[in-house]
Amino acid sequence: MILGRHNLAVFSMIAAIVSGPILRARPQRFEFSQPHMGTQVRVVVYAPDAATAWRASRAAFHRIAVLDDSMSDYKTSSELMRLCRNAGGPPVRVSRDLFHVLARAQEIAQQTNGAFDVTVGPVVRLWRRARRRVELPDQNELQAAQKLVGYKNLRLDPGSRTVQLLKRGMLLDLGGIAKGYAADAALTVLKRYGISRALVAAGGDIAVSAPPPGEAGWNVGIVPLDSPSQPPTRFLALQHAGVSTSGDAEQFVEIAGQRYSHIIDPRSGQALTGHSSVTIVAPDATTSDTMATAFSVLGIDEAQELATSLPHLGVFFARQTASGVRTYERGIHLSAMPQGAETRPER
Repeated sequence: MILGRHNLAVFSMIAAIVSGPILRARPQRFEFSQPHMGTQVRVVVYAPDAATAWRASRAAFHRIAVLDDSMSDYKTSSELMRLCRNAGGPPVRVSRDLFHVLARAQEIAQQTNGAFDVTVGPVVRLWRRARRRVELPDQNELQAAQKLVGYKNLRLDPGSRTVQLLKRGMLLDLGGIAKGYAADAALTVLKRYGISRALVAAGGDIAVSAPPPGEAGWNVGIVPLDSPSQPPTRFLALQHAGVSTSGDAEQFVEIAGQRYSHIIDPRSGQALTGHSSVTIVAPDATTSDTMATAFSVLGIDEAQELATSLPHLGVFFARQTASGVRTYERGIHLSAMPQGAETRPER
């Protein structure tokens, strides 16, 4: 099975738990799915019974729905869009979730020198329209929108939990962080219900806790860049981690023979060109989500430089070139076959 538009695949199998001389009832595997945040969100849990699994998953999906209502830039009534309508005005007090996400986004913006920047919203909207119309954005409009972009124009006050957008017309886009944060938040909810072995997949962003019984980790497959319709050829075994893949496998447009990604470089206002994919493994999905976007923007050479300063990240970068697929990997263990997984993907 391929997860979401960023081409991640997850495999697992159920195994019995044996403790001492007593054979305990093994936890059962349950899977649930609901549409949220513009994608199909999957929750996989190992629970003692169906009732526990259902209650826990329902609470997890509710948490994701609340975050979507807060952070969506597609919903005019969202907390995020209400904040944006106050751009150029005084500071606005926001919820703890939104403040936390914006604070984390600002940290990543500083770490990446603006390669990740949630103030890129005005430019993103122009490129969304460009993909729909299959025509490049008007250059005058693009230049005007780019003047509104810059993470230093976003001010946060932790004491009052307020946010201020310094320029009128600024728009925030949390597309590179919200799904990862939601996956982490859902995993936290599941733990409160006693679920210690779980996976939450929100598109290309996955958060996992302890692995399935008897397994070394949740097996995550990375689909080949040059043949995305084929089964995964590289696999990760993960536990207590986040993993995200960012790329242009599905969201792109070709204009005058050039391929333009849905990912925008906030520093230039231009859509990324070419064909590439970045997979990041991090301690949590919030981090993996943001860094997958940032590394995509930086490109394979700059990404290598940044990766050396971030030893807590695992990185796999693939880019199509005229001579074939160029790859870079660091701090990540990829195997040719998933250990202990079923030979067929889960459905």
